[in-house]
Amino acid sequence: GAAEAALSVYLDDYANTIESREQMVIQEYADALLVIPKTLAVNAAKDASELVAKLRSIHAKGQHSEDEVDAELKFMGLNLIDGTIRDNLVAGVVEPAISKIKSLRFATEAAITILRIDDRITLNDSKGLA
Repeated sequence: GAAEAALSVYLDDYANTIESREQMVIQEYADALLVIPKTLAVNAAKDASELVAKLRSIHAKGQHSEDEVDAELKFMGLNLIDGTIRDNLVAGVVEPAISKIKSLRFATEAAITILRIDDRITLNDSKGLA
């Protein structure tokens, strides 16, 4: 969940730089990424809302700070045994980037496909063809 929390913070910051309707889409995508750490916490019978909020806060601090010590916060992730936040790199927990990127890419493509199909259905309904 560490990578998803970090990406969520980054995308939320990026969305705030956009002044069009795309901003809402990017913010919703950033929120959707947090489903992964929330689900992990719920499955471990932990307080998902509190843990994910702490994790997101730590990643935001790490991304917005100029301090070198805070830069190390990018490795923070969930410790679902204790229900705390820990440095996953020190704990030996690393996520394979290639599989993570592929999973996010496939999920995004699937969502776009569904939106395109839904848009076509809506267009046909408005013309009275469906």
